[in-house]
Amino acid sequence: MDAEIYLYLVLGIYVFINAFVTIFLFNREDLNSLQRAVQIVLVWLIPFFGAIGLWLFNKSHDAKPSKYKEFGGGPSNESSNMVSGSND
Repeated sequence: MDAEIYLYLVLGIYVFINAFVTIFLFNREDLNSLQRAVQIVLVWLIPFFGAIGLWLFNKSHDAKPSKYKEFGGGPSNESSNMVSGSND
């Protein structure tokens, strides 16, 4: 009886991870339809390692948000040196 519980638990985790990665890959706009189809097939054919590996690979290609954004259009340091009251 205990072996059946572990089998169902592992099978449930397998289906959950693969479904998550399948949805993740399906929503990627940077993959063409052939790449998307092949990667989804690999996710389901290679248990656990295919899903986790392809998810990490595609996740590494996402653009990272920058912490700081420029605000305003004031003068930069270079142009502020040009504005002086003297003509030497």
